[in-house]
Amino acid sequence: MVETMQEWNLTPRPLRHKPAILGQRGKTAEAQAVRASFSKSESGVWKGSAVSRVALLLLLLLTACTGGRRGIQLEDIPTVANIDMLATAVVLTENAPPEGFRGPVSFPRVDQGLSSLPGWRYVVTLQFDGTFSDVPRDTSASATAEVWYNQLGSARRVVVSTSGELLGSDTDTSYEAVRLGPDAFLVREGACLANAGRDAEIAAGLTAGELVGGVEQAQPAGRKAVLNGEEAYLYTFSADDLHLPSITLEEGGTLQATGELWVAPEHNAVVRFYATLDLTRARIFGRALPVDGRVIVRYDVYDIGEPFNITQPFGC
Repeated sequence: MVETMQEWNLTPRPLRHKPAILGQRGKTAEAQAVRASFSKSESGVWKGSAVSRVALLLLLLLTACTGGRRGIQLEDIPTVANIDMLATAVVLTENAPPEGFRGPVSFPRVDQGLSSLPGWRYVVTLQFDGTFSDVPRDTSASATAEVWYNQLGSARRVVVSTSGELLGSDTDTSYEAVRLGPDAFLVREGACLANAGRDAEIAAGLTAGELVGGVEQAQPAGRKAVLNGEEAYLYTFSADDLHLPSITLEEGGTLQATGELWVAPEHNAVVRFYATLDLTRARIFGRALPVDGRVIVRYDVYDIGEPFNITQPFGC
């Protein structure tokens, strides 16, 4: 037993290799050196013990843990981008309007600026369906105007049709008015009204801005499309942004709105304005009784740059 114990040599042999270097290769070389120090003796008997093997394991573990910085540092963790915000930013960038239209825009009269263009045509509609606020009775109103314009000839043609109790008639009515320079003509129920004078001038000068108003302030929405033959950009608005000359709220009245405003920067003009208005205790077209219900507004501009041939109405 004594002889066997004497054969144990617990003194590590001198290392015959270069000192360990940093990095993975360095760790491997150091581990190999430690294992070599616990090699067999000349007599072939293994020199070591369970304690020595535990020490070896701890040394290897310590070497692995002390190489470089320990663990993941806070600065190692990249900032995670919000996917929704990133997608929105990309869309807004790709569909950004040109300079001068990247911020809020204002068209309180939806057809403003059109008179500076050579020619165009637009159709505007305001339609209401609902009930009287104080009387449980249905009521409605509808007004549509189609307008043509020729800047060079200082000419304008307006065709208007109206219907509904709120407009003072249970039957559909319509008229056509034409302005040619200083002269104005008015046709109603197929007959040209002689000496219409001021009435003809007012009828020929009716605008979409007077009928449906527009938007005091609208924000870019990051979307573009070709509408009515023009490259246009979408803008959004709230009920507080609307200018509605045909609608007045009574005390306690409410107005909620959804819609869209499309602007063609090339012409600095609105090519489409759609709005749906849900209202209570509102007066429409100056009527005496307040109403509750829904108003639908539609406005589209076509043929921008087309100087229409506008002539004196037949029979005038």
